[in-house]
Amino acid sequence: LAVRILSAIALGFVLGFDMSAICKNWTQWLKETRFSALTEELKAETIQWLDSVGTAVINMAQIQPNDTVLDIGCGTGLLSFKAIEILEKLNGEGKVIFSDKFPDCLETCKGFLNENPTTVNCEFLNASCEDLKLPEGSVDKAVMRSVLVHIVDKQSAINEIFRVLKTGGYFCAFEPIIRSNTRYSELLDPQYIENYHEFKDAEAKLMSDPNDSLCNFDDFTIKNNLVKAGFSSPSTMIHTIESKYTVTKEMVVPWFVSPPSPDRPSMKERFMTFFDEKKVDKYISDVQNYLTGREISLKTNSVLIYATK
Repeated sequence: LAVRILSAIALGFVLGFDMSAICKNWTQWLKETRFSALTEELKAETIQWLDSVGTAVINMAQIQPNDTVLDIGCGTGLLSFKAIEILEKLNGEGKVIFSDKFPDCLETCKGFLNENPTTVNCEFLNASCEDLKLPEGSVDKAVMRSVLVHIVDKQSAINEIFRVLKTGGYFCAFEPIIRSNTRYSELLDPQYIENYHEFKDAEAKLMSDPNDSLCNFDDFTIKNNLVKAGFSSPSTMIHTIESKYTVTKEMVVPWFVSPPSPDRPSMKERFMTFFDEKKVDKYISDVQNYLTGREISLKTNSVLIYATK
């Protein structure tokens, strides 16, 4: 199921049109755009999978009654609300900090809390992961889901997480490892794709771009980042999901038109740094014609991070 929902990412980052016309902000992207290529059945599977990911991250954090829990890049609050639920059950005096650099995400979370009040102390912090604006050693648990994948300088972000954690505090996270996922070129037969080798080479360059946050890391580089920051014996557990399904004509174009985030270029735009638009459109058409009706096998990789200060 994760493969299907993440297939747009696994197969590149998906081409798109003017992103301002597709998704205006992160809240809209999180709630609508990232699911736009999915059927209702796959959307339900995706939401269930996201929930299981959130549960895994929160369980690793081992939240205690008086913990201050920082959700970095909280988005629509998946991890924060799970932390609140645990603290409510513990009858604790802890605190949950909703942190995000995008105000619309924080406003969305505030709206949820207004509709569903809690006895847990909650705070809202408008800050980036690289500059959390919190005192040193002020947080017991820092949790995160799919945030580093959007940050180019991951070392700076991890250094900042280390700074705000108390000694003995935990950093627990989930991140997709995109650069080792299934690529377009692995699904195609060169004889049916015009300029196949040119696009294969371009895709390889895109997936190894050190300045592209989506694919400039893997579990090994993240572990090195954690060690450099000062974490003791960090754990990075790679998880691979494989899936097979038959491609329909309607599936293919959304792989190329759903943006990976509101502020990032689409796969079409990325390919257009190498080729003109007409050539890219022909490639997309060839991919669609070749894959429609075929069963494909996809692989997506992710990493669960657990580190102690």
